[in-house]
Amino acid sequence: MTDPDTVLVVEDDASIRDLLASALGFVGFDVRLADDVPQALTSLERETPDAIVLDVGLPGGSGFDVLHLLRSRGLSVPVMFLTARDAIEDRVRGFHLGGDDYVVKPFSVVEVGARLQALIRRSRGSAGWSQGDGVLRYAGLELDDKRHTVHRDGDAIDLSPTEFRLLRYLLSHAEHVMTRSQILEAVWQYDFGGDYGVIERFVSNLRRKVDQGRVPLIHTVRGVGYSLREPSA
Repeated sequence: MTDPDTVLVVEDDASIRDLLASALGFVGFDVRLADDVPQALTSLERETPDAIVLDVGLPGGSGFDVLHLLRSRGLSVPVMFLTARDAIEDRVRGFHLGGDDYVVKPFSVVEVGARLQALIRRSRGSAGWSQGDGVLRYAGLELDDKRHTVHRDGDAIDLSPTEFRLLRYLLSHAEHVMTRSQILEAVWQYDFGGDYGVIERFVSNLRRKVDQGRVPLIHTVRGVGYSLREPSA
């Protein structure tokens, strides 16, 4: 019997924290709790969970601070923001820092549980992609699925788990145009309610990290989707 997946819930509202602990525990997660930034960092020093549910407004700092520290340390654990803030600038900031999902309060605990399971499944590469030595290469861009690394022209590129999966999907279909619906289904694996904006934000992140200062490889096909290709292809 395998050990249950661990989830760290960082939330300062005791009622929400207890609700998540009960609901996520009921569906099989091993739930760890923290109610401020120092507690969250202490918990992460002891053990890296399989996923994190992270409130934005926290005593002792913000969820953005915690995520920035995680990514600066090279930790790719999937992070779901859970917050009352629904302004687009907050979502964009969270995605730019390497967040993987964003749920706005009030929320459904059933939905949170399902999204966490999908995040963990995707972070383990359960989308089923494999090829040869586990490395995809195109025009100086190299993605190593086993080592979870990305390089372009020999330079390492640091990606969040979701950015990595999106790039892997585009690379595995290089020079083909992939529709936004295909990308949502393959990369996110659950219904985003037709919110194609989430793809646009992650593609923007990829361009900033993969294409900035180089010949662009990630292209928008207006009204259709996206394609990873050399400009002449």
